[in-house]
Formats: sequence, C-alpha cells, structure tokens
Amino acid sequence: MIGYYVHHQGRGHLHRAMCVASRTTDRVTLLSSLPRPAAWAGPWISLPTDTADDPLDPTAGGRLHWVPLHHAGHRERMGIIAQWIRRASPSLFVSDVSVEAAALARLMGVPVVVMAMRGDRKDPAHRLGYDLADALIAPWPHTVPEPGWPAHWHAKTVHTGSISRYDGRPRPASDGAAPESDEVVVMLGAGGTALTAERLREARRATPGWSWTVLGSPAGSEGGPIPDDGHPSTWLEDPWPVLCRARVVVTHGGQNAVAECAAARVPTVVIPEERPHGEQHATARALRSAGLATVRESWPDPEEWPDLLAEAAALPDRWEQWSPGDGAGRAARLLGDLAARPMRRTVCVSQ
Repeated sequence: MIGYYVHHQGRGHLHRAMCVASRTTDRVTLLSSLPRPAAWAGPWISLPTDTADDPLDPTAGGRLHWVPLHHAGHRERMGIIAQWIRRASPSLFVSDVSVEAAALARLMGVPVVVMAMRGDRKDPAHRLGYDLADALIAPWPHTVPEPGWPAHWHAKTVHTGSISRYDGRPRPASDGAAPESDEVVVMLGAGGTALTAERLREARRATPGWSWTVLGSPAGSEGGPIPDDGHPSTWLEDPWPVLCRARVVVTHGGQNAVAECAAARVPTVVIPEERPHGEQHATARALRSAGLATVRESWPDPEEWPDLLAEAAALPDRWEQWSPGDGAGRAARLLGDLAARPMRRTVCVSQ
C-alpha cells in the first residue's frame, strides 16, 4: 500500500496524483481535504481543513510551514493521517505537497517521496522535507534543473518531465474548416489570479484579428462577461479540445497548466502569478531559458499584445523537451521500486 497526500490548493496536485497512481501496480490511497473526484475509484481518506484567520505560531518559530497551535482542525487532520498510517502500514508515503505530512510519515517510520517544486526552497521547512525524503520527484526535465539545489538533493532526484492528465491523449479530429480568426485561449487556474476582467477586455480590443476564449474567472468577475461581445468566461473540467484548437494559449506558470499546454503542443505565453517561494516565476525562467514558451513577467500593456501573439505563434514547437509523454509512468515506476525495496533491519544487541 502507498499513501499519497494531495494538497488542496488548485487542482494540479490532484490531477498529477491521479495520473501517477493510475500507473502504479501497488494499491494507492489518496489523502486530501479536496472533495473526492468521481473519477477516482481507489481508497480515499477525507481530511478536515485547517485554515485559520488568526493562527497562533503557525510556523513553529519559522521551522515549519503550517502547524497552528491549539487548532482543532489541524490536530484532527494530522491524527487522521497518523491513524491511517498505523492501520494500513504503508510501504511508502508520497507528499504532494506538505512538509508536515512528509515529516509525520517519516516520524512513524515510513519511507517518504516528496514531489519537488521550483522556486526558493532553502527555507528551514523545505530543507527538512527535502532532506528527509528517500527520493524527490522533479516534474521537469533534467536539462533545466532548478539552480541552487545542494548536491544531496540532486543525487536523489528523478526528473520525470512534466506530468499531465493529457499525456498520450489523441488530439481531436479537425473538421477541415478554416477558422474565421485565430483563437487565443486564456487558461486561468483554480488557485486564484490577480488578472482582472478589464485587462482582458483591453487585450481583446487591441487584437481585432484574434478571438479570445477565457477558461476560468478573472479576479472579481465571478464568471461574468469578459469580452466586448458579452461572452462569459467559463470553467471546463476538460479543456483539452479548446487547448488543441487554440492558435496561442495564455496562462500562468503553475506546473499543471504548463504541463497541459505542453501535452497539447500549443504555442504558449506564460505570465507567472505571485506564489510563495517564487514558484511560478522560477518555472517561467526555466521555460524561457529552454526556448519552450514566450514569457512575460507581468501582464502586458494593450499595445504589446499584437506583437506578443505573433511572437508566440511563430515559436518553434519544442514542447517534447518538457513533456516526454511518460512522466507519470516514470514517477510510478520509482514509487513501485521504492515500495518493493526490502525493509532495512537494525539488529539490537543487548549490552
């Protein structure tokens, strides 16, 4: 049995966990405070939320990320994980991603795999999580490593390339009809955005030769009309057909969003959002250095959009470097190998 902790922010952690788990030969239990997805048929452990408006010492003096004192939800959450480990006796525990969940599993004597993330992870909490892990999974290619990692992290890292629920999925068949205009698809994530509807309207007005489709809701829009013609933004559980028909996709720098664009082999403009530890900006820098996507550090002014879309559309397709198509399979093989590893035995000799 493998335990797999899934963070509740956005949907990328869940999509990735389901991709990897579906390719393992071991039984996998997912543990998360997200709603159980209908597509998941395996064991699922529901965890209570542990959010707090006014937490007391949530970082334990800067040593951890989230351990608020006297918080009933947090105590229940960690207790459920501990009870499951005690009952199921898993051969391996995967954290995607929580330092506290990883540390708890390791404290209970379970080998741990941590899903690595880009950005500055040299704070004490991340150092603890990465140091105690038996292995790190980096869902990006080894050709663009994260700079500044210590040698012992690199030594236990498996670079899988990106992991997407769309890896290996055929592109929709085209009806052969030429589109009336080139289409820009703006794909916003479920983890929040600073992008406003007014900025989207300004970009659309500046590019009359392009049609704009918005997936997700900009800040403050609540799914209301975005373009001048009144078409609303929308959330699609399966954006694959829309991504595949796009001339250019505009998205943030989250690992899952980039992985889906890479799987679709679509020209992409990446505009990173502000996230802890500079994660999305680090991903954007890696994409720019490898020539895989067109990157802007912030939302462009209206007059920049015509040239920006033309630049993105003309970029050669090099997405195979980022998305080999078997990232989930590589991760699953690592988990299987570690889960099957003979248990280390320590012989105690009485004095």
